[in-house]
Amino acid sequence: MENRVERLRKELGMNQEAFAKAIGVSRQTVSSIETGKYNPSLDLAFVISDFFGKTIEEVFLHERGGKYEKK
Repeated sequence: MENRVERLRKELGMNQEAFAKAIGVSRQTVSSIETGKYNPSLDLAFVISDFFGKTIEEVFLHERGGKYEKK
């Protein structure tokens, strides 16, 4: 899943370490989310989007076309 975490974090002038501390996770977790290697839990996605003052849909981009999409 694509996301805008890195761009939003940088717009605030924060490094990964400071952002990780602010949301209660490790810097490695932030790095993995930003590179798309790790999709956060729904709870963590809410924490991240709330931190930026955005909706989950504004931060995390879900591509349509999965096997459960209605035709």
